[in-house]
Amino acid sequence: ENKPYRKKVFSLIDIFSTRRFILFYKFLPNSQTMSDSEESRTSVPRRTVSEDESVPKVQPERDDVETEIKHSAIVASHYNNIEDRGLVARKKSNIYFMRNFNNWIKSVVIEKYTSLIKERIPLGSPFRVLDMCCGKGGDLNKWASANVTHLICTDIALVSLEQCEGRFDTMYQRDRDSQRRPKVEFFAADATLQQLRTKFRDPSLKLHLVSCQFAFHYSFESFKQADCMMKNAAECLEEGFYFIGTIPDANEIMKRQRMAMADTFGNDIYRIQFYCDTDNPPLFGAKYNFQLDEVVDCPEFLVHFPTLERLALKHGLRLVEKKRFDELFDTHVSRKQGLLEKMQALETYPPPYGRQNADPNQRKEPEQYRHAEEFGKQMSSQHQFRVGTLSQKEWEASSLYLFFAFQKMKTSYDAKGRPVYS
Repeated sequence: ENKPYRKKVFSLIDIFSTRRFILFYKFLPNSQTMSDSEESRTSVPRRTVSEDESVPKVQPERDDVETEIKHSAIVASHYNNIEDRGLVARKKSNIYFMRNFNNWIKSVVIEKYTSLIKERIPLGSPFRVLDMCCGKGGDLNKWASANVTHLICTDIALVSLEQCEGRFDTMYQRDRDSQRRPKVEFFAADATLQQLRTKFRDPSLKLHLVSCQFAFHYSFESFKQADCMMKNAAECLEEGFYFIGTIPDANEIMKRQRMAMADTFGNDIYRIQFYCDTDNPPLFGAKYNFQLDEVVDCPEFLVHFPTLERLALKHGLRLVEKKRFDELFDTHVSRKQGLLEKMQALETYPPPYGRQNADPNQRKEPEQYRHAEEFGKQMSSQHQFRVGTLSQKEWEASSLYLFFAFQKMKTSYDAKGRPVYS
């Protein structure tokens, strides 16, 4: 259903000048939920779940080991071959502000859950984190800010992992306080096919947080891979602690496919092309190719969220939060507006005096900022208004994603030695 766009405006007084600073963002149409279990919520009731009960009653579309390994190699090769561009080059990117916005989202949710964890563990106790699919180490500063004492970083792409390790070494070479340097482990592995725990220095290690950002959807090529990756996320978590992640929102993707009435759709910075039956997509193996500017061009898979929930229950994880990126912005912007500005997560429109030519996109594509211009026209002429915004096409790309958080349940065992979670 093609619902009208709806707008939401958040106003703040800029204490550093007499001008008002307006944070503005434009929502895409609301996603249609596929089932009651997919609706956003902050908690679910506690329940007892046996392993047999929670296994999704589905079979993979295929269980071809060679195909799985081939696809994993494609993903690894893609990320290994991405050039590590400097800050100057990144600022010229068409998605500079969108990437900063996504990074702000990650910062907010990671801070939320690391704070919850630190409230629960005794002061001075170890704080252990697994950064699963860590990439080049984009979240290393977040773990440092959270005072993580033991960090495990793993990724399928060896080149990315080496860059992550180099970034870590550079960070702590500058830090004169060696006591702040956490224990750290780096190893390359395919989390969809290999058991990560066996590669830990101490396989009996218990974790307080597992984070998997923009990567879990690769596992939905098959049930076997998704089950393996969920097991990797769950099996080393302490009871009561968290697995968090970000994935594309399958509901939103399918909604846009229906609106486009085509299996290829997108805009100038992102494009999706389906390679599966979009009338009846499978639970696993619902393949599409995703292109994002010059950053991503790789096969991905839809994640049917009710299936993800049941898979999590099988491994003793209950859903405690699920929010789209627009909902997260709405929830946290009033408290984290300063961080939003610091991270340059929104673009100023029109540019500040003296920087009118700073962004050629604002000159070349004024229609991408029409929402900001229209909002400014509604304001009093006695004040000069500037708008913090994303271009329409950047927002369309960023709003494809959602965040989830699962909590490890209490584990007991039945008469046959099978785990029972509550």
